Amino acid sequence: MKRILTIVLAALMLTGISSSAQVKWGVTGGMNFNAAKIADVRLEAKAGWNAGLTCLVDLPLGFSLQPSLVYVQKGADYSVIDDLSVVQKVGSINLPVSVQWGPDLLIARPFLDVTPYVGYSLSNKMEAGIADIIKNEGKLDNAFEYGVGVGAGINIWKLQLIARYNWNFGTLGKLSDFTNIGLNDFKVENETFGGVTVTLACFF
Repeated sequence: MKRILTIVLAALMLTGISSSAQVKWGVTGGMNFNAAKIADVRLEAKAGWNAGLTCLVDLPLGFSLQPSLVYVQKGADYSVIDDLSVVQKVGSINLPVSVQWGPDLLIARPFLDVTPYVGYSLSNKMEAGIADIIKNEGKLDNAFEYGVGVGAGINIWKLQLIARYNWNFGTLGKLSDFTNIGLNDFKVENETFGGVTVTLACFF
């Protein structure tokens, strides 16, 4: 958690890199379509959502910087065997810092986007059920993750729309505590989440 607080403070300092820069504050929210990557397990993409605060700093030469602090809910559906279902739900605090470039066309500003981010998992729950009769919860050992997103967006008036694809390089650890339903030999190692995120922001 100390690392997350340090990065948050660093992002706030970045908003003051130029006293003449135009700064806009706003709220952001959207949908994410994530799929976990784990060897030897068949996965399906699962929709989630994100919401939080954002800050847009206009810089010279068409560049802008946009740090955000958002809560991200994501998950994955697993099919280990035909009669066993495993569903994972993860809730985390993420700090993405979007670096943008695009021309100002007066009525709109299209831009390209590169967004490194870090995250800290606040909740990470997995439920397994055999024909919806037996259920058990597991946990993952590691809560820290990081990655980068690449995409494009457009600013129109006080609204901003961004679509990006995210690569996650952090891992969420190993699955444990599934001994009651015979999943103690099923290990989730080096699990990462990647996928598409679509966000809409409104600036004040």
